[in-house]
Amino acid sequence: MNSTIDIQINRVSQSRIDQVDFDNIVFGSVYSDHMFVADYSDGEWKDFRIEPYAPLSMMPASAVMHYGQSIFEGLKAYRTAEGDVQVFRPNDNAQRLNISAQRMCIPELPEEIFMQGLDSLLKIDQAWVPSSPDTALYIRPYIFATDEYIGIRPSSSYRFIIFTCPVGAYYTAPVRVKIEEEYSRAAPGGTGFAKAAGNYAGSLYPAKKAQEQGYHQLIWTDPVEHKYVEESGTMNVMFVIDGKLMTAATGKTILAGITRNSVLTLAKEWGMEVVEGKIAVEEIVKAAKEGRLEEAFGTGTAATIAQIATISFRGTDYDLPEVENRKFSNKVLKTLDAIKCGSQEDTHGWIHRPF
Repeated sequence: MNSTIDIQINRVSQSRIDQVDFDNIVFGSVYSDHMFVADYSDGEWKDFRIEPYAPLSMMPASAVMHYGQSIFEGLKAYRTAEGDVQVFRPNDNAQRLNISAQRMCIPELPEEIFMQGLDSLLKIDQAWVPSSPDTALYIRPYIFATDEYIGIRPSSSYRFIIFTCPVGAYYTAPVRVKIEEEYSRAAPGGTGFAKAAGNYAGSLYPAKKAQEQGYHQLIWTDPVEHKYVEESGTMNVMFVIDGKLMTAATGKTILAGITRNSVLTLAKEWGMEVVEGKIAVEEIVKAAKEGRLEEAFGTGTAATIAQIATISFRGTDYDLPEVENRKFSNKVLKTLDAIKCGSQEDTHGWIHRPF
């Protein structure tokens, strides 16, 4: 890091941690005591502080609420068997946040602010990192515009916040997905590769329609022809066909997932054939019909590996092999969990110890 930032600390008078049932944590419903905050104005990030997690005060004309100039990240901290706290690939999140910032006309956040703010916050709220199996402390860094101005232009002021929440499993069972051919998640020249808030708002309606038909999520296809697989829900998606691991190449419409990268890295190290490129919908459907589609799953921070039980295409459901019989996805999930929780050596430099 280039320099140490001065962080002012204002602790809560009374922690809420005793009110939490850590054996029954619903994802994204309980929040830790504190948050890290920094503001941008006059061309620089400043006013670094840790303060109690509390409502924000915003003016009705705040730019973010009108024009959606907002980006975010998601990562997790884990508790090891020895009681230590470690974070999975936070530097990658810091770098990706700045890729999103550039696309959304938001000033880049120096990595030392991201990392030192994160480390200080985790040190103060370390008791909130759960230790039960399949739990973690979810970390949400985000930046949003704060100008009180309703003209359409990039804001001149911003706020960066990191807050955390203990979480359990994101999905409690394998999911049913529908291949989407009408709506699009992103288009060339758009913001699909950025982790921008508006990307997710636009996905809600088609996802809601799929849920009304009995599916948990969508498999998004390309916006031009709807012939090629892109993502699934809010995750990258992968398939194992004839022993090969297949996934769409990242680009201007597909987010470069950190979990995605981790899975592909391990697959290649294990000698598995990996195909990154255009994955045709008809290829997936044909493999499913012929029994050659061995596995399908989403990859992302929230779930790590989200197993897909059923894929629907044009009104026909294709059921995949039982999850317990899936060799690769189960192995990679077990390996990543072991690395994150410290029971397996990290040979990639993925683990960060905040204190």
